[in-house]
Amino acid sequence: MGFSVTRNFGCLVSPSEPTPAETLYLSIIDRVPGLRHLVRSLHVFKRGDEPAKVIKEALSKALVKYYPFAGRFVDSEHGDVRVACTGEGAWFIEATADCSLEDVQYLDHPLVIPQDELLPEPSQEIEPLNVPVMLQVTKFTCGGFVVGLISVHTIADGLGAAQFIKAIGDMARGLEKLTVDPVWSRELIPNPSKLPPGQPPTFCALRLQHCTIDISPDRINDIKAQYFESMGQPCSTFDVSIAKAWQARTRAIKLSPNEEVHVCFFANTRQLLHQVMPSEGGYYGNCFYPVIVTATSGRVVSGDLIDVVKIIREAKAKLPGEFAQWAIGDFEVDPYELSFRYDSLFVSDWTRLGFLEVDYGWGPPINVVPFAYYEFMAVAIIGAPPVPKKGARIMTQCVEKEHMQAFQNEMEAFS
Repeated sequence: MGFSVTRNFGCLVSPSEPTPAETLYLSIIDRVPGLRHLVRSLHVFKRGDEPAKVIKEALSKALVKYYPFAGRFVDSEHGDVRVACTGEGAWFIEATADCSLEDVQYLDHPLVIPQDELLPEPSQEIEPLNVPVMLQVTKFTCGGFVVGLISVHTIADGLGAAQFIKAIGDMARGLEKLTVDPVWSRELIPNPSKLPPGQPPTFCALRLQHCTIDISPDRINDIKAQYFESMGQPCSTFDVSIAKAWQARTRAIKLSPNEEVHVCFFANTRQLLHQVMPSEGGYYGNCFYPVIVTATSGRVVSGDLIDVVKIIREAKAKLPGEFAQWAIGDFEVDPYELSFRYDSLFVSDWTRLGFLEVDYGWGPPINVVPFAYYEFMAVAIIGAPPVPKKGARIMTQCVEKEHMQAFQNEMEAFS
């Protein structure tokens, strides 16, 4: 049965009070070219009373403190990207669906409604990559609603974007002030003087397939127990999830045993900058470091999962030292200049960003659906299955068609 979404109204939502008219510098991490892309996600809420009206008004109030989100990205005469705080506003759409959330399984996988119908569609006058944030609130016949969110990674990392959305929730619930005040202060991010020019990134013409797998909490806890018994240290759900996805993918693509394979994830580094970061939090810019884990294909394929978890945790343990070296310019290759080859898997963890705690007045979301980024980037996104399910959900766009069945078999045998 086909269901449809009707977009009823679209407009720019400006801050509800006057805000500074200034042009703000971005940090060296914000300006990484690969971050100038749209991050898309759907957030499903079981009930709401006039949610579009409430969220639109709350957005306007939140933009007073988060006024850069109401501005536009501009290129300076020096060739870098900055934020012009023009107060033009965030793009907002009100929409309605002709079905209930139950009819579409609360947007559980696979989606019954195409994602593009639930994500905000910009007007012809808007260049999406210049607008920091766009939202669409779609109300369903059951009284529930879905927030379709598109943000540009340049202005905020995942933690920062969730902090902004939670601020909208604060205003929607009628709080007099934000739970956490935002901090721009991009100068707090190290700016190494030694920045050797690297080769432009190469983008392989990959035709990556989508696959979503849920891992049960019992399976995860079993691996955690085995790892603790073997290593005398705990490991996380993230460690188990990323290890299994990397191993399954490496087995599926069948590279030669001596060829190196990589998995890359982006670790939050706010705790490593505690001496300069505000103790009360609030910094919402990009503040992460790429952790790249490398091993031979043979070791990842033939080792048990405990060994793969060990490889990942050893790489994570090097983060403080490697970030400190980068901060003082002690590096030969810029770690933020990434290579997007088929031997590399990129992982994004959506479970700890804060989107699962957003509350507009009717409780947190029952489902958050993030989407992969680039077609040339093999990605595994670690998320949570819809409430009330437990465990981990791994949403992938990481193998080509010829390797999909083998990858699925490996993942399903573990789940």
